[in-house]
Amino acid sequence: MSTPIFSVIIPAYNAATTLRSTVETVLSQSLSDFEVLIIDDGSTDDTVRVALRIAAEDMRVRVVSQPNEGVSSARNFGAELAKGRLLAFLDADDQWAPDKLERHHALHDADPMLDASFAQIEFCADEEGTMAAGRTVSSVPQGYLDMADVVTENPVCTASNFVIDREVFEDLGGFSTRMRYAEDQEILALLLSEGGTLLGIDAPLVRYRLSEGGLSCDFEAMLDGWRSFACNWLSEGDLAPAEATYCRYLTRRALRSGAGIEVARSFARRGLAADRAGFMAGGARSILTLGGVVAGGAMPGSLRRAVFA
Repeated sequence: MSTPIFSVIIPAYNAATTLRSTVETVLSQSLSDFEVLIIDDGSTDDTVRVALRIAAEDMRVRVVSQPNEGVSSARNFGAELAKGRLLAFLDADDQWAPDKLERHHALHDADPMLDASFAQIEFCADEEGTMAAGRTVSSVPQGYLDMADVVTENPVCTASNFVIDREVFEDLGGFSTRMRYAEDQEILALLLSEGGTLLGIDAPLVRYRLSEGGLSCDFEAMLDGWRSFACNWLSEGDLAPAEATYCRYLTRRALRSGAGIEVARSFARRGLAADRAGFMAGGARSILTLGGVVAGGAMPGSLRRAVFA
């Protein structure tokens, strides 16, 4: 097999119910020059069995297991095994648009100096294991990103959206295995601090699964993780407005996930208290977020998730 353009790395821990539907969105890509590395992170369910069945059906898929060491370790292990020029990460419960890899390949080919790229995210509620159609998408800043873009409010949103040159990733040392949250922002900040380049595609190419009980919905831990990360990259004077912006982001995430309305209200209050101007700097986005906090109180969680996701 010749060296593929992409190595798609899928860390999987107890992902038996979603893994096949995730991998199918890779195997149906319009650009077919890739390998898929499913890294089982010590699963205790049928993840390995599902993965091996998929690999038996398509020779581009490889399955490797490791003891349970966390998602960052699994991603890094996949990168060590990868043969592709570009690494594309995908969590085992998210999905890609059919032209995801083709769009990223075109962007990197057009700009040989580009190190990493991402796209818009479509936020999709989990309805009994099925991803509902998303109602909102993330935004993509114009031009190359700077440190403020990735530290204050991460536009990449999730590692499922991240494509990076393999050699650049190796030089950066991979994802931090010491961090449970904000490890994706950490590697972006490290990339930019080393003079790397990061550019977005203004199109929704990733379907992100919103699950109320999932890792990504432990909002207090997300804020604590962000604070630990941000203090390494921002001056003391910049931390308060940056925290206000991040709290606005968590407020929207709480609304989308269908978490209790008090969770969303709590982060809105904290954001406004940290720096009112910073919280409101998003213009229409800030106003809509506050409106959601007010109006969301009259809705059950399932309806809020349907409206705001």
